[in-house]
Amino acid sequence: MNTTRTPSQDGTREYRRILLDGAVVHVVREGETLIAGDGRRVQAATARHLPPVQPSKVIAVHLNHRSRVEEFQTSLPSAPTYFHKPVSALNAHGGAVVRPEGCQYLNYEGEIALVIGRVCRNVAPDDAGHCIAGYTVANDYGLHDFRDTDAGSMLRVKGSDTLCPLGPGLVTGWDFRGKYLRTYVNGELAQDGCTDEMTWDMHYLVADIARTITLVPGDVLLTGTPAHSRPVRPGDVVEVEAEGLGRLTNRIVAGPTPVRGDCGAQPTASEEVLSTAFGGDWEYRGIRPPRRP
Repeated sequence: MNTTRTPSQDGTREYRRILLDGAVVHVVREGETLIAGDGRRVQAATARHLPPVQPSKVIAVHLNHRSRVEEFQTSLPSAPTYFHKPVSALNAHGGAVVRPEGCQYLNYEGEIALVIGRVCRNVAPDDAGHCIAGYTVANDYGLHDFRDTDAGSMLRVKGSDTLCPLGPGLVTGWDFRGKYLRTYVNGELAQDGCTDEMTWDMHYLVADIARTITLVPGDVLLTGTPAHSRPVRPGDVVEVEAEGLGRLTNRIVAGPTPVRGDCGAQPTASEEVLSTAFGGDWEYRGIRPPRRP
């Protein structure tokens, strides 16, 4: 990767991974053009994007944004809690997010992802910034139809195939403080948050995880979503935009076959599923939201 190019006026650089002429190529963005190390150029709008990094693990925090906590009328624990998304869930800018047949409650969650740049273990929060290579946009999709059985591990809820889009690129030199984070569904604003409402900032999260888990270059930490995560359906276009990081765009598509019914727990529409999918405890409100096709 060519790291000698002139940075932008705000001191950031953006790197992407794309498929170019049948090969995986690292490029740097200059305006609307992506430039490979050998000089080849491609327009960002027409490039076939890949996830900007290749992590050995993807770790996500459960709750972090105050607006999300208030929406669920709950309170945060004294320290963050986490779940793991398998790397097989990775997806990219422009990629299709698959809602399996028989499932209805696929929720977007616009987030900012930090990417580790060096081996990190047992660091203080004040030193954790030196372990971060950069940041990217993420959408931590949740298939809440499996919430009843996987609420503890979140394995199928958050780890099913295609449910972890990252991109478009990895941005270095970006300051996470005071930045907006917004999600759009079919062009309409759906989430509107700010990094300043995070209870635990990026450096704290790195230091917390690295107390017992070694983080290596490329590892990804998802840092939480603001309020108003809601279900989407096939045909919807979901965009997550973070100030200074760009806009991650994905389309929801229908899976061609249903989840197998001859083994394992099946999708449900319980009160817990609906409560999580629609942002509150519907059972106690006495309201049952409509089922979406």
